[in-house]
Amino acid sequence: MINKKSEIATFEDLLVWQVSRDLRKRISLLCKVLPKEEKYKLKDQMLRASRSVTANIAEGYGRFHFQENIQYCRQARGSLYELIDNLSCGFDEGYFDKVEVSNLKKETTRQSNLSTDILVI
Repeated sequence: MINKKSEIATFEDLLVWQVSRDLRKRISLLCKVLPKEEKYKLKDQMLRASRSVTANIAEGYGRFHFQENIQYCRQARGSLYELIDNLSCGFDEGYFDKVEVSNLKKETTRQSNLSTDILVI
């Protein structure tokens, strides 16, 4: 785990980005089981939210002012909570199983807690 500023050369070195990237990949795989009629509905929403998390972390890292970075971290956290709602929707519609949704919700919540890591560098 990287926790010293001198060890962080890019946003890709941030633990929160690394974990978010893994979740993005898992969401992408999960979306492949969605039916065709969800292509521009739930699937699109989930993919956009998962991509928004890593993109906002990266963009916030590249901002000059600390306060701008904080705002992008908040947006990333909002996208994580959007994903939790999307997972619930997919479960309610019978697309995802309970264990899978539970595991992804736990991972998403973990990432939300990690989002404060980016603020201590």
